[in-house]
Amino acid sequence: MRLPIVFASALLVCLPVFASANEATDRLLGVLGMERMVALMRQEGLEYAVELGDEMLPGGYSESWGDAVSRIYDIDAMETSVRRGFEAGLEGVNLAPLEAFFYTPLGALIVDLELSARSAMMEQEIEDAAKERARSDERTGDDAFVLTDDFVKAGDLLEANVVGALNSNIQFYRGLVDGGAFALSEEEILADVWSQEEELRAETRDWLYGFLIMAYSPLEPGALETYTELVLTPEGGAMTRALFKGFDDMYGDISYALGLAAAQAMKAQDI
Repeated sequence: MRLPIVFASALLVCLPVFASANEATDRLLGVLGMERMVALMRQEGLEYAVELGDEMLPGGYSESWGDAVSRIYDIDAMETSVRRGFEAGLEGVNLAPLEAFFYTPLGALIVDLELSARSAMMEQEIEDAAKERARSDERTGDDAFVLTDDFVKAGDLLEANVVGALNSNIQFYRGLVDGGAFALSEEEILADVWSQEEELRAETRDWLYGFLIMAYSPLEPGALETYTELVLTPEGGAMTRALFKGFDDMYGDISYALGLAAAQAMKAQDI
């Protein structure tokens, strides 16, 4: 995504101010493990591309499809999308409370646990076990589920993840249509995607609680409550929304590009 040319002169005039703000948000993103997270998301995308190719392409997964997906999941482009969305979402927000939390051993531990859990759940057996533990904890009313549920509600994490997934699916459909694979109106795209909302919400909830309970279970008593309190502050809420904006923008771009690439691959194999 490029900035509109009309804004170029204003950005040049305000360069010192924007540079300072960008440095601060970039430092915060660094502490939040953005580069490691994007690398994991790329790995997830490349693995999912195999399943997607087998399901959608007439000849199934191919080396050319894998190469196309690898180009779409470009690390630099992914990080740029996240940075832009994060910076826009935190414009005018006081970063001091966020820095005061994440620049501490507890903040660093939380980030590391989240990234480790995300990496571990790429293994299907681990993902299944994490989901089953979350279901069990919910049935028994275990503190692990109760505290995680409080955290999810504090950041509106379930709804944000569902909306992000729906938007990504819409963008994928748009890519398929613009690439000539299907002839669908915008209304038909929206209707088809929203028809999957209930199933998507259930799957997302299952994964989200499994992931978070696994990630935060090593924390000392009281640590997750402290993190939840941060999320409930105006600054913490702004950070959560800014992160979702950055990653949603990234996934939107990727999903549209995947739709276009799939359409091109489908047409090529039909020839």
